[in-house]
Amino acid sequence: MPEKPKKQPQIKIELPSDLQPTYANFAIINHAYNEIIIDFAHVLANVPKTRVQTRIVMSPYHAKLLMNAMATNIGNYEKRFGEIKMKGAGIPDRPPINPDPAQVH
Repeated sequence: MPEKPKKQPQIKIELPSDLQPTYANFAIINHAYNEIIIDFAHVLANVPKTRVQTRIVMSPYHAKLLMNAMATNIGNYEKRFGEIKMKGAGIPDRPPINPDPAQVH
């Protein structure tokens, strides 16, 4: 009789009440053999300098899991809100100034 697959243990994730979000509109991605490094920054219009706000270092395996999760979530986002249209060097079209409140979550 075939064995039943083992159930993955449930991971409980805590969000600290004082957790501060970091907004980023720019990322620099580098890699070595055993890690992927992603630096996040917030670039302001007409300001020629910025500073890395957050650095994430992960294994290539976990980076690929993240990439797949991002692709799934962007696909779900586009099903709900429409295609994210890119122009030029990765600059998306601006979202509407007055979005439909029913579409905002």
